[in-house]
Amino acid sequence: MISNQESLNLSPYIAIYDLVVPKDNMLRQINELVNFSFIIEELKTKYCLDNGRNAVPPIRMFKYLLLKSIYDLSDVDVVERSRYDMSFKYFLDMAPEDPVINPSSLTKFRKLRLKDVTLLDLLIGKTVEIALEKEIIKSKTIIVDSTHTQSRFNQKSPKEFLQEKSKNLRKAVYQIDDSMKEKFPPKPTSNEVEDELNYCRRVVSIVESEPQLAAIPKVNEKLNVLHEVIEDYTEHMSQMNRSTDTDARVGHKTADSSFFGYKTHIAMSDERIITAAIPTTGEKSDGKYLQELVGKSQATGMEIKTVIGDTAYSEKDNISYAKENQLELISKLHPHITHGTRAKEDEFEFNKDAGMFVCKAGQMATKKKYEERKGQDKNPRIKFFFDIEKCKVCPFREGCYKEGAKSKTYSITVKSTEHKDQEAFQETDKFKQLAKTRYKIEAKNSELKHRHGFKTANSSGLFGMEIQGATAIFAVNLKRILKLLNEKE
Repeated sequence: MISNQESLNLSPYIAIYDLVVPKDNMLRQINELVNFSFIIEELKTKYCLDNGRNAVPPIRMFKYLLLKSIYDLSDVDVVERSRYDMSFKYFLDMAPEDPVINPSSLTKFRKLRLKDVTLLDLLIGKTVEIALEKEIIKSKTIIVDSTHTQSRFNQKSPKEFLQEKSKNLRKAVYQIDDSMKEKFPPKPTSNEVEDELNYCRRVVSIVESEPQLAAIPKVNEKLNVLHEVIEDYTEHMSQMNRSTDTDARVGHKTADSSFFGYKTHIAMSDERIITAAIPTTGEKSDGKYLQELVGKSQATGMEIKTVIGDTAYSEKDNISYAKENQLELISKLHPHITHGTRAKEDEFEFNKDAGMFVCKAGQMATKKKYEERKGQDKNPRIKFFFDIEKCKVCPFREGCYKEGAKSKTYSITVKSTEHKDQEAFQETDKFKQLAKTRYKIEAKNSELKHRHGFKTANSSGLFGMEIQGATAIFAVNLKRILKLLNEKE
């Protein structure tokens, strides 16, 4: 049964918070800034309202997730810290003597209570609403970009990933007590994932049987990670034919580097408040999400006149969209895209970082060739070449790869007369000045990755990525709002 009744005001020890949680404490400021009752309104259909025992209040459960993002902690570590950190207990609306939850409750809350909830849009909308009310957002400009997040499981096999995490734990143990080598069981010799899982469970059990050892932070951190990995793998056993993270895809940062995971497409105001975000699999093209980012930003109540982005956003449809909606598009033209025409645009997308096309299977072209085609009275073209061996076994080869072909290419025709208005605009002082502000979103992406755990997904699946993005972005937006409010005082 859902409940929003807190024991805080009934505790005889409540005055301790005035002594140990100062007025300028960030968590106290967040509690004063945000009315979290909107969480109950959003989740009330996920609970029984008049039957059963009281559940942990949903606001408190959500705040646990928020603390995870603010301090980049695991489920186990955020609960453990909430046991003794008075600022955490204050933020969670707990009495000083209240017990904490079981860490497994957070997994259940994410998967049972947050399923089918548009949490990402809800939380971003709430922070933008606060920023507008406090007159923090005054600009009519958004900056767009994407940031990539590595899959938790990368492209290692399930067995390899389990081996890596158990090895990390054993290594941390040996640095403290080398004699523990004699207590661990022999490593499994089969290729069965279940055998590796059982081995990892035994390693965990042995470490936990040495409480003095398990309590050492360096060991405890690796122990908690292995715990969560075992739980995640156990739940996804039926999907382990290739990778636990079946939603993750290969994306490309440059022609020579790639990642396995997800992208989050982001829009941010000039004041560095994130106004929209769209999580996708890793192979998706940035430019395809400009219009949706603008729409979501406007839905929060923000007025937009200018959109700033890199060359990925200068494709033909976006230029037309900007003109139709009277928006200034500060995105420099890329000759391979904006000056050309091409067939099957929905099957081949351009990766601006690598300067290559990517097919719908995620394969990037290996090389390109510029052809003048003199004497044919035709415009020049650029031909992109794909790895024919991969095409032969591609699941999308029907209608794309011709059986017996010795090569697979994709061409675009260059037209230098296209987009003259945008070409002229990008040479103006105004365009050049506004383009210089794009660095702001790159700094925001770095903050998400290095301070809030966005570098690596903390669970598998696109849904998990959405929840992670929702709490991380909510956290960075609140921190930014507090900083700007403090500067105004």
